[in-house]
Amino acid sequence: MKYRKEKDSLGTVTVPEDAYYGASTQRAINNFPISGLRFSRSFIFSLAMIKKCAAMVNGELGLLDEKISKSIVASAQEIMEGKFDTQFPVDVFQTGSGTSTNMNMNEVIASRANETITGEKGGKIPVHPNDHVNLGQSSNDVIPSALHISALTRIKGRLVPALLRLKKSLLHKTSEMGDVKKIGRTHLQDAVPIFLGQEFSGYARQVALGIKRIEAVEDRLAELALGGTAVGNGLNTHPDFAKKVVALISKYSNLNFTEAENHFEAQGAQDAAVETSGALKTIAVSLVKICNDIRWLASGPRCGLGEISIPSVQPGSSIMPGKINPVIPEAVIQAAVQVMGNDTTIMIGGQAGNFELNVMLPVIAYNLLQSIDLLSSGADVLAEKCIDGIGANRGNCAGNIEKSLALATYLVPHIGYDKAAAIANKAHETGKTIIQVASEEEILSEKELKKIFNGLKID
Repeated sequence: MKYRKEKDSLGTVTVPEDAYYGASTQRAINNFPISGLRFSRSFIFSLAMIKKCAAMVNGELGLLDEKISKSIVASAQEIMEGKFDTQFPVDVFQTGSGTSTNMNMNEVIASRANETITGEKGGKIPVHPNDHVNLGQSSNDVIPSALHISALTRIKGRLVPALLRLKKSLLHKTSEMGDVKKIGRTHLQDAVPIFLGQEFSGYARQVALGIKRIEAVEDRLAELALGGTAVGNGLNTHPDFAKKVVALISKYSNLNFTEAENHFEAQGAQDAAVETSGALKTIAVSLVKICNDIRWLASGPRCGLGEISIPSVQPGSSIMPGKINPVIPEAVIQAAVQVMGNDTTIMIGGQAGNFELNVMLPVIAYNLLQSIDLLSSGADVLAEKCIDGIGANRGNCAGNIEKSLALATYLVPHIGYDKAAAIANKAHETGKTIIQVASEEEILSEKELKKIFNGLKID
């Protein structure tokens, strides 16, 4: 491999000849070979968008030469289009402000801009990564802004549509199975009958509330730290810079971003990310409840509950022929568990706001975006490959009701709790149904019993 020499404030570093990044990025690669984890495409896209809009505004304000401004804009646009994805190799675990990734972006843009102007990549002439690409900015306000932009973009463009798709699927099953009576359960024990559609309506409502919860954080995510520069006081940036850049970001993203109301809060804390992660965790918990219920309801099929059937998407066992496991619910549960773990990481990261800067920005950003993507994909997969194909096993549902001792509950208003409990105990001891024992005991007339239990359509 051929190398070239690149200089930064610490001296000279050798950089691969085909690399667009420079010395600062190479030092980060050398110093942080910790995890092999990289920022997601959505984060790099958002960071490039900030640089593009910043260059446009700095050109408009007369702070950048027109040729330099346009070259930066064009280079940032290419990055947004994914043409330089391989040029962002810096590990997620780096300096807590994300400076390494910010400089990685600055260097790639400057290098590409220089290539378009001079024919040679790299270097700092005529386009300088700090003086031109990073003009009016600091890692301390750019990285939290990129975090907010990418998170809100993924929530609006990916997560909410996926949750709406899942809700629609669950509501369809609510209607489709609305007349299927089954036994209800509390404490994993038989309770009084309900309709299978009612059970699924609860799942649909969980998802609907999850959508409301994540939408409730949008106003806080819409606030961007841009304009605060190093410590929140806006040193070395034009007074109109932030307002104009945020307006352009809103235009290109089709979302309504605003400049942070208080830049010291926006950079010293990451409460919006913590709040968002809490909403994501709640959605994850909802998905686990739904998926676990589906696993139970489909268990068996002959020696479990077997009240519903789920699609067969792959052989369920490497040793037991014909076994169909709930692989989709189990995969979604694992993704949800990862989201819960990410929330703990983000919560701890949120506590690292020391004075004017939070120094856990990269790990907060990585985990938050991963949680959004996991829940988005999980909701889509659950709807398409599981919920849509669920069917009711009507015979099992009806049979479970008939056998249930919980039917004694319907006798309580007529004969009292103690007598109803005695009938339930006798039914349990003899293996008979509640209806059979109640009829044999002659505690109520056949006409009354028929009236009580016919409402359940059990003849």
